Amino acid sequence: MLVAMKCFLLLLLAAAVSASAQTASSLPPGTHWVGTWASSQQIPEPRNTLPVADLTDATVRQIVHLSLGGDELRIRLSNAWGMRPLTFTAVHIAEPVALDSSAIVPATDTEITFGGQASVTIPAGAEYVSDPVHFDAKPLSSLAITFYLKQPPARETSHPGARATTYYVHGDQVSAPELKDAGTVDHWFEISGVDVAAPRKDACIIALGDSITDGHATEDNKNQRWTDDLAARLQAHRQTRNLCVLNEGIGGNRLLQYGLGPAAAARVDRDVLAQAGARTVILLEGVNDIGVFGFHKNATAADHHALVERMIEADRQIIERAHEHGLRILGGTIMPFKGSGYYHPGPQEEADLAAVNAWIRTPGHFDGVIDFNKIMRDPAHPLRLNPKYDSGDHLHPGPAGYVVMANSIPLKMLEAK
Repeated sequence: MLVAMKCFLLLLLAAAVSASAQTASSLPPGTHWVGTWASSQQIPEPRNTLPVADLTDATVRQIVHLSLGGDELRIRLSNAWGMRPLTFTAVHIAEPVALDSSAIVPATDTEITFGGQASVTIPAGAEYVSDPVHFDAKPLSSLAITFYLKQPPARETSHPGARATTYYVHGDQVSAPELKDAGTVDHWFEISGVDVAAPRKDACIIALGDSITDGHATEDNKNQRWTDDLAARLQAHRQTRNLCVLNEGIGGNRLLQYGLGPAAAARVDRDVLAQAGARTVILLEGVNDIGVFGFHKNATAADHHALVERMIEADRQIIERAHEHGLRILGGTIMPFKGSGYYHPGPQEEADLAAVNAWIRTPGHFDGVIDFNKIMRDPAHPLRLNPKYDSGDHLHPGPAGYVVMANSIPLKMLEAK
C-alpha cells in the first residue's frame, strides 16, 4: 500500500513537472520574444488613483495598442510600486470590439496562466511574465487585457497618461462579452507589457521620454502619439516591418529628478534594458529639467551651468548603459518652449536648452541625432514651436505635430545594422 502511494505521488509530481515544462517550453528555432506594447509604471497621484472599494472584488478591462503582430504572446503584470504582494485571481485577453468600448469578441477570449496556474501572486516591487499563449494578433491591432482582483493593491502601480479608457466592475467577469454599467477612467493599472514571438530579425525601438512622448494633447482611444505614428510608418514599409515601437514616456518626466515618475536616468533598467527584443533607443528628455529649474529665480549663471553639466552627464550615462547592452541610442534634441504657460522660459532657460542641444548634436555622443528642435520650431521665431504643430500650450505638439515628428525620422536610421 505504501509503495503504491509513493508511486502515485511520483506520477503526480512527474505530471506537474511535465506540465510546467510544456508551459515554459522554448520558442521555435529562429524566433525570440519582442515587446509589442509597453508602458512605464508610476505611483499615481491621488487624483489618478482608483478608490480602494473600486479595486476590491473587481474586474478591470484595459485596451492596449500593439505594434508588431504574432500568433504567440505573453503579457507582463506589474506590482512595481506595490507595498505588499498582489494576487491576480484570473487574467484573460481578447480582441476588443472597438477602442472605446468594453466589449470583446467572445470567440477570442483566452485565459492567461503563470506557471500553468490561473492565479498568480506578485511580490511587492516585482513584475511577472505570463506563460506563452497562442493568440492571433495582427500588427497595429488592439488587445483587451482583463483581470480580476479579490483584494486591492496596497499601493497602485499605474500609468496615468494612458490616453485610453479602462473599465472596472465588481465581481469576477473576466470572460464577460461586455462590462455593463462599468466605471471608467483614462489610466492603466498593473500592466506593463505585451511580448510576441517573432523571427530573430524582428526588434523593438524604445522611446524614452516625457509627456511629449506620452502623447499629451491627443484624444483618448485614438492612438495619436508620435510613437503610434512611427509604428504605423514602419509597418507601411517592407524593409522596416520587422520593427516595433515601445512607448516609455511619462508626463512631467525629468532626466535628473523624480517628476510624476522616476527620473529617466533611474528608469533605464526596467523601461529599456528589461524590454524583450530591444535594439534601438530614442531619448527625448530635458525640457522639464530646464523648465522646473527656471522657477529658481535666484539661480546664478553658475547654477545654470551646473544644471547643463548634470543633464549632459545623465545623457552620457544613459548612452553608456545602452551601449553596454548592445543597443543603439539616438538623441532627440529638446524642442523650443517659449511662451509656455507651464514654465515661462527666459533668456537663461533658452541658453540652457541651446547648450544641451549643442551637446546632443555633437558627433561622437549619440549613435545618431533626430533634430526635433529644428523640425518643430517656428522658422520665423525659432525659440517657439511652429504654430502649425503646436497644441496651443506652446510646449506640446498636437496630433498634426506628432505626425511630423514621426515622419521626420529617417527609416534608414532605424533599420537593422
